[in-house]
Amino acid sequence: MFSEVELQRDVKVHAGNLDKGGLVSRRSILVCLLEDLFKEKASEDHGYFLSVTSLKSIGKGDVVDDSGNMVFTVVFTCRTFKPFKGEVLQGVVHHICHRGVFLRCGPVRIAYLSAWKMPNYHYVPGAKPVFVSDDLSKIEKDVVVCFLVLAVRWISASRDFELLASLNADSLGPISLPWSDELDL
Repeated sequence: MFSEVELQRDVKVHAGNLDKGGLVSRRSILVCLLEDLFKEKASEDHGYFLSVTSLKSIGKGDVVDDSGNMVFTVVFTCRTFKPFKGEVLQGVVHHICHRGVFLRCGPVRIAYLSAWKMPNYHYVPGAKPVFVSDDLSKIEKDVVVCFLVLAVRWISASRDFELLASLNADSLGPISLPWSDELDL
């Protein structure tokens, strides 16, 4: 689910970013904030940090060491994405094995769809393995699949979420998009 959250961070600005008068531009502070969020990537509470949508306030800078580096307390709003159990999402198949399918869904790198959770689909091995249903729809590499999130797990070491997926509901499975034939994933 996408959401907009208000966050506060202490942003360190290196002395090299100060102008001749010892002032720091908003742009320098924003660049440092974006770099910090990129490194942080996600949090268990809020999900993946996608974009800073507004700067609410920038506090007075404090000099933190002899080099002249400064720290500013910044309050901002940020768009985030956090998957939830029971949510219906779309993902792109990036790997198929006989036990299931691995999908990517936005910033989520691993969403696993077990063969047990694909009713009426059967594994067909080969150079390009696929799952084929009784009605001949296919789940193969680079296909977009609409799925239900069964479980979400936060991995603190990599700062990622992993999903367990299912097709056990109405209107789930491979979908065709009008531009999918021309889409190079």
